[in-house]
Order: sequence, then C-alpha cells, then structure tokens
Amino acid sequence: MLTRRRFTLSALTLVFIVNGPNFRVKDLSFRLAAEARASVNQFPPPAVDVRRAPAPEWLAPYREPAARLIGESIASDAAWQRLAYLGDTFGSRLSGSPNLDAAIRWAVDEMKRDGLENVHTEPVKVPYWVRGRESLEIVGPIPQPLVMLGLGNSVGTPPAGIEADLVAVRSFEELEAARERVKGHIVLFNVPFTTYGETVRFRTNGPSRAAAFGAVGALVRAVGPAGLRTPHTGTLVYTEGQPRIPAATVTTEDAARLQRMLDRGTAVRLKLTMEARFLPDADSANVVGEIRGRERPDEVIVIGGHFDSWDVGTGSTDDGGGCVATWEALRLMKKLHLRPRRTVRVVFWTNEENGGRGGLAYRDQHETELSNHVMMLESDGGVFRPRGFGFSGSEGGRVKVREIATLLASIDADAIGPSGGGADIGPSVQQANIPAMALEVDGNYFLIHHTPADTVDKIDPEDIARSAAAIAVMTYVIAEMPERLK
Repeated sequence: MLTRRRFTLSALTLVFIVNGPNFRVKDLSFRLAAEARASVNQFPPPAVDVRRAPAPEWLAPYREPAARLIGESIASDAAWQRLAYLGDTFGSRLSGSPNLDAAIRWAVDEMKRDGLENVHTEPVKVPYWVRGRESLEIVGPIPQPLVMLGLGNSVGTPPAGIEADLVAVRSFEELEAARERVKGHIVLFNVPFTTYGETVRFRTNGPSRAAAFGAVGALVRAVGPAGLRTPHTGTLVYTEGQPRIPAATVTTEDAARLQRMLDRGTAVRLKLTMEARFLPDADSANVVGEIRGRERPDEVIVIGGHFDSWDVGTGSTDDGGGCVATWEALRLMKKLHLRPRRTVRVVFWTNEENGGRGGLAYRDQHETELSNHVMMLESDGGVFRPRGFGFSGSEGGRVKVREIATLLASIDADAIGPSGGGADIGPSVQQANIPAMALEVDGNYFLIHHTPADTVDKIDPEDIARSAAAIAVMTYVIAEMPERLK
C-alpha cells in the first residue's frame, strides 16, 4: 500500500507518495461552462443528501455486476498505465499536430486489441495554431526574463518583438478608468483566481478589451488558484472590429511582482516576442469504439473525453485521463462479459481546446440518430478521487440516476450534483435535449490546468481506477435497465 504524507502550502496542497511527489491536488460557451463545472468551488453538495441511501429494490439485478466492475477496476492499475503510456509516448497533442495524429492511430489499434466493436475514426477539419518561439523580459529598470506562455489562437509579434511600458489593472472597471494611459502600452490583467468561470473572462476577452483602448499587447495572470511559477495557457477570443494584439499569460508570482514594482512608482518596460501563427486547417478525427447492445443496439449511451491537449505538459488530466477512464469502462464491461441491452459508445473528441470542432462534427455526423442517444457523459475535469456525477435532465431522470449512484457508495462516488455536460457533448445535448452527465471529482484541477505541470504523476492510480469504476457502473446500469432514461 502506498503511504501518503500531506503538506499544506498556502492554497496549494502537496501530497507525497513514498516513491515520488504527486499533486492531489469549448463553441467556446460549451467549453467555459464545462470547465467551470470542474472547479471545486462550483460543485455544491446535492440539495437533497442522498449519500449512503439504501439501494432501491429495482437495482437488485445490478448489484452483482456493479460489484464486479468496481472490484476489477480497483484491483488493477491498467488505466493509469495506459494513461502513462499515452502521455509519455505522444506528449502534448495540440489539434493539427503530428503528436495527436499518432495518438489517434494508437488509440484505434488499442481499442481493437481490447475487443471493442465498430472501432473507427470520423473526420474533422481542425484549426492548426502553432506557438513557435516566445519570450517575455523586463527591459527596465533591470533586464531580466519572465516566465510566460502565449495564449492559444493569439497572433504573434513582429520578428523583433514589441517593447512597451506596462500598465496593470485588476478588473475591467480599472481598465476603463485607465483608458487614457493604455494606448501604446502592454496591459497586465492582474486578477486573482476566485472561480474559473469568474476569472477566465479576463483571458478570453481581456486582450480585445485592452486593444480597444490602444494597447499593443496583453498579459493575463495565470488562471489558477496557486502556482509554482507555472503559467496557464488557454484560448482567447478576439472581438470583431478590434485590433488583434499578441497576448500571453504570466505566472501568479510574476504578476504579483510586476504589480509591486508599479505600486512603488517604478516604470516597468517589457519586451514581448511571439512567433505564434495559424497554419492551414488540418485533417484530424474523432475516435469511436463500442460495445453493441444485445437488444436495442440503436439506442446509444455515449461516454468520452477530448483527446487533444494544449502544447505544454502531456495533457494527462486535461483530458487524457477522461479519455482513458471512459475507455476503461468499456474494457471492463468487455472483460467481464457484460453486454448491456443498449449500445455503449466511447468517443474521443478532437479540437476541444482551441476550436470545439470535434463536438460540432459529432453532432452533425450523427444528426439523424441523436434522438436515440439515451445519455451522454463527458469526463473533462480530471480523474482525481471521484465523488459522483453532475446530471442535467428531467427530474425523473435525476431520481433514477440518484438511485443508481447508491451502487457506488463503496467507493464514495455516490453524490449527484445539479449540473452535467461538457464542451464536446454540448452541441448534441442542446440540439436533441439529451440527458447529460459529467464525472465530478475532488482535487485541485486548476492548479495544473493548461500548464506544463499537467503530467501523469499528478494522478493517483487508485483515483483513476475509481473514476473508471464509477463511470462503468453508471453507464452499464443505464444501458441495461429495461426502461429508457428520460
């Protein structure tokens, strides 16, 4: 058994395992809503506490298969090993990159090796943004480098970079008040993290808001609760009709440092250099594998995550873990010879991070069958210790899901929260009014979100095993029960 020692440093919780350190820590509207749900600050306890409620009698036929799925999952580190292989071998997987293409081919081969059915890819044309070389430095008063990452979809600077004095603001109201000082300057949005949904708007919309007042560049404090000088990248959205200025994220520590210098009355001059650019759209694909239903194969339960990642770290929590945990759910059913009434389909969507085209393509390519999608589940909030699921659907569906969740009490994953969904399933869910779910976990996902620190060592093998077990049980029962979830 692994022995854990916990140390608390400000808002950052570090967990050390005896064999190494380990943190325990989308259309864009779909993505931001999904990422906000992943924030530990945005998943309140259920309005009715149903944890440890006894399982109703109708679940009697499912207790034994549920116990088998849970036991098989937590007895093995297969999911963690597969996730480690994905990250170690293919690294980051930005849309359009050779890394993502190679990972897609590997996933198809591995799904076939697992015995999944109807394994195939579905083509998606994706944007291909490349970061290139980039740097940020203080020019004056004393030259020194800063840590940065260009924001996704940003334009680059001229080859020689841009050099300008710095103005810092803590809100859009402060930006408005400073509008006369902003022209010709680089603007720093030094906004402390509260919740993801509240803070990310400065990354998404800040550059264009600053450009409207004549700024030549924008910097955004890392969108995360704490950091060890790790910048958090992510997508920006340029406003039509406004100049497109280069934009980057800086670390929490460097944002605070620059703010202190300005507060002392020091004039801070920066040089920002970015080679960021778009290449022509690239060919990519969603990956699909199934266990075909034995009685109602046309009725489908879809589970999955997005296979692309940002070009830093290895995308292990965002969202390699979600892909592997949902994949593992099907592998477990296959291994235990559990073929439900309805089809269970796993999908790895492409291009969630900087375009959302995988989710849109799935909706369009499956438009005629969406009415037979019984439920869609997306795991895109990390695979830390699972606490249950978010659910969006009818009240009757919520009652049914809460009852099914009682089968997960043994792994403490039986809470059902008020909101389910995700960036990739969002287009389909909204078009066909499909019940939607999302895995909900404990863990400080946003400490490593979109950073170079998003690597597999931050994930506990037992946590991803429990996550896979929770998804497998919930999915199997919904696919097997006689009546359709509504």
